[in-house]
Amino acid sequence: MSQRPAAPPVRIEADYLLETASDPRRVAETMAGEQSSGTFLPVPGETPELKARAAARVERLEVLDETIAAPSLPTTAAIDPAALRRARVTLSWPIETLGPSLPNLLATLAGNLFELRAITGLRLLDIRLPQAFAEVYPGPRFGVAGTRRLTGVEGRPIIGTIIKPSVGFGPDETAALVRTLCEGGIDFIKDDELQADGPHCPFEARARAVMRVVNDHAERTGKRVMVAFNLTGEIDQMRRRHDLVRDLGGTCVMASLNSVGLVGMIELARMSELPIHAHRNGWGYLSRHPLLGWSYVAWQKI
Repeated sequence: MSQRPAAPPVRIEADYLLETASDPRRVAETMAGEQSSGTFLPVPGETPELKARAAARVERLEVLDETIAAPSLPTTAAIDPAALRRARVTLSWPIETLGPSLPNLLATLAGNLFELRAITGLRLLDIRLPQAFAEVYPGPRFGVAGTRRLTGVEGRPIIGTIIKPSVGFGPDETAALVRTLCEGGIDFIKDDELQADGPHCPFEARARAVMRVVNDHAERTGKRVMVAFNLTGEIDQMRRRHDLVRDLGGTCVMASLNSVGLVGMIELARMSELPIHAHRNGWGYLSRHPLLGWSYVAWQKI
């Protein structure tokens, strides 16, 4: 008998990898207080009733059996290196304190934690969200099945490539390269992340030139190559660029996630009638150090 999928949590949950030379339980409780109802000094109104209703909780703590030679990250705190320990910590929050809001969720999960003096390493490993988030943010509109339908590719990998160099090609040169790629049987072409609306290759001129080639190839062969046009910009710019690609018969747009930000991606997803190729450039500054930032598991869920 197959198992039923786990029910979504009632509270927001987040897993962290913590490194500290202090007591891990006490540091985990400090993390929970810092990211919910706590302050570094008691203040009027910070009652036990308030904390019971709004405070984050330490749900689980597992101290790991590891030998640590030196702190992973610099700290101004005086520490005994022999006392360094790592632990997996799970915190939870009542959704009523912030509601199903991704921007406010980020401030809650990864706000003022990374600079706490007692912490010599901290990485957000995973998150679990109540169903209310899925009701507000429905997720990809096309997904794998919709992308395959638009490319006409079933039963095999979708073969893609990137147009480079991103600096130097004008609209006509870009379109000429697209023609070569279409004739070579490629399924998917994307702009480079550096190529959006530069003076030497404006977005509108590039989109028109490229789509003339794509449409001509589709009329001759019946195969419509998917091109991810990099429309990264301010929200109104992205809306206009999306509408142009749609009206020209395009089937995909692209945006740089970390460049346009969370709110930019939310708005683009809500207004887009096309699949969005999400480019993760900049991901390295969140992930390169194993004891700082985010795991990809947590980040891709957002």
